[in-house]
Amino acid sequence: MAKTIGKMIANNKKAYHDYFILETYEAGIALHGTEVKSLRMGKCSVKESFIRIENGEMFLYGMHISPYEKGNIFNKDPLRVRKLLLHKGEINKMLGKTKEKGIAIVPLKVYFKGSLVKVEIGLAKGKKLYDKRQDIAKKDQKREAQRDFKVRNLSV
Repeated sequence: MAKTIGKMIANNKKAYHDYFILETYEAGIALHGTEVKSLRMGKCSVKESFIRIENGEMFLYGMHISPYEKGNIFNKDPLRVRKLLLHKGEINKMLGKTKEKGIAIVPLKVYFKGSLVKVEIGLAKGKKLYDKRQDIAKKDQKREAQRDFKVRNLSV
C-alpha cells in the first residue's frame, strides 16, 4: 500500500537562499514518542540545522523540536542529535560528494509520509553574494511581470 505525503511540518527556506541544491534524498529519522506528538502539533524548526556523516551513519544537528506539553519525564532535549535513516549506499555516495570542496548536506523539509516522519535532505553548494543578488533580481522581475499581466487582464 502506497503511503501518501501528508502534512508539511517545517521548511528550510534559508537553505534555498544560501545554497544551490544539487540532489535531494528522503530520509527517515529516529525519534521518541513525545517528539512525534510535538511534531504532530507542528512545533519544529530546521533553520539552523546541519547534517554530518560519522562512522558510516548520518546525524542531524541543531533541529529544534519543542517539548511536548503533556510529556513530563518522557520529554527529551529539544536540540539533541538525531540519527537519520538511509541505505548504506546512499550514505557512501553522499560522503564521496562531500569530499569535494564547497559541498554540504542540509535538511530542506520535515514532513509526514503516512504515519512516518521524513526529512528531505539535499546536497548543496554554497552561493556567493552575487548569486544571491541575481536570484533576488530574477524574483523581482518575475513578480513585476505577473503584476503587469494581472493589470492588463483586469482592464480588458
